[in-house]
Amino acid sequence: MAHPTQLGFQDAASPIMEELLHLHDHAMMVVFLISVFVLYIITLMITTSLTHTSTMDAQAVETIWTILPAIILILIALPSLRILYLMDEINTPHLTIKTIGHQWYWSYEYTDYENLTFDAYMVQTLDLPMGTPRLLETDHHMVVPTDSPTRMLISADDVLHSWAIPALGIKTDAIPGRLNQTTFTTSHPGLFYGQCSEICGSNHSFMPIVVESTMLNNFEMWSNLMVEA
Repeated sequence: MAHPTQLGFQDAASPIMEELLHLHDHAMMVVFLISVFVLYIITLMITTSLTHTSTMDAQAVETIWTILPAIILILIALPSLRILYLMDEINTPHLTIKTIGHQWYWSYEYTDYENLTFDAYMVQTLDLPMGTPRLLETDHHMVVPTDSPTRMLISADDVLHSWAIPALGIKTDAIPGRLNQTTFTTSHPGLFYGQCSEICGSNHSFMPIVVESTMLNNFEMWSNLMVEA
């Protein structure tokens, strides 16, 4: 999860988020090089006298400053389009979970299991166990097996919500009457925190999400206990 004074993204917990971090670094390097070049040109124009006035009307210069930005945009757009297609790709998920946003909590339904449903409410500050993050902990975690493709079906019961987990690279709108889907694969065990990222009402900031990634045998034990309960 994020920590105070953090300037960058959270550490990636899924392959898609790793790709997004690489795209961010790639785009920032392009922006940095362009900024340095523009600053150099501005400094040169200020500190030196204009001696070659004939170049102001040169066709070659106009061609270069038209084609070069187009090439730069293509170098940024192609990796971006690749990641967009990867994020929409859903192939034979091992687990399907349906989540519905309410004012103001999330309900989860494991569609591959019978009677495995629960609601996840934020834990109040006075009830927080020692060491757990304030406004991010829930009374029930959404548990998923590590390294298993998981499909999320996302909707809402009342108003617009948004199911977002930054470490997994997920942000999908929850819309009443519409079923959106996304997929993710956790690359290692851990707790990954998120929140509703849509301004859904007065308690908008009190709809946390906790995804707990664990080994497959631990997930099976947890699912059996939840079904028996």
